[in-house]
Amino acid sequence: MERAMKSLIIIQHTDSEFLGRMEDHLEGRGIRFTYLRPHTDPRQLPASARFVDGLVLLGGGPWAASGDRRLPTLDAEILLAKECLALGKPVLGIGLGAQVLALAAGGTTAETPLAFTVDEARCVDPSALNGFLPARYPLAVFMRGWPQPPGYARVLALDSRDRPALFQIGENCFGFAGHPGAKRAMVEDLMMEFDETPEMEPSELERLSAAQPALEDSLVQIMTGLIQLTGLMRAPAEIQSP
Repeated sequence: MERAMKSLIIIQHTDSEFLGRMEDHLEGRGIRFTYLRPHTDPRQLPASARFVDGLVLLGGGPWAASGDRRLPTLDAEILLAKECLALGKPVLGIGLGAQVLALAAGGTTAETPLAFTVDEARCVDPSALNGFLPARYPLAVFMRGWPQPPGYARVLALDSRDRPALFQIGENCFGFAGHPGAKRAMVEDLMMEFDETPEMEPSELERLSAAQPALEDSLVQIMTGLIQLTGLMRAPAEIQSP
């Protein structure tokens, strides 16, 4: 088995959003990770991608990639993601982080209101995540705007409105519109952290609670594929693609 990466960097844009259930899958494989919080101190951003082995860009709550709520560190994060792409280092973007990845790769973003939705994503590429991406999985999205990956990207899954729910750049970079490790408490904390309330149906939090078992099950498959393709560590030989 290959060594786990030593310096997987997680960029937070809010106090409330973190890896959620993804933490258990990384820890279970001995993969180390460090949270940085440039929203409290921009100097916490790595000076160069040369000093990290991989990058995770989390969601931003009400922050956006354009407009009045433009993320203050957006330009610096785009440059950091671009450097990772040039160096062949893996990047995972979630929510706003997926928008940063799309922009770094030459794509754009669509302007949409801040909203929280629990949708269903459907896989449109049978080989997605080495064949591990579930055919359908819950899509919990807390985001303003939407990533529009460049034409050369592989779109792996779509939401119910046929927007990219998961896309791949190169061999080892992935953008998730929704948080694959989302927890209800995380969303509730995001809503309390900011004055701005997202557009949502009254029952949306209950839908997220009901979707938790399916989210956990799908995350097992998603993380297996991600670990293999990002090179965080080699998957055990006994794991076979479905």
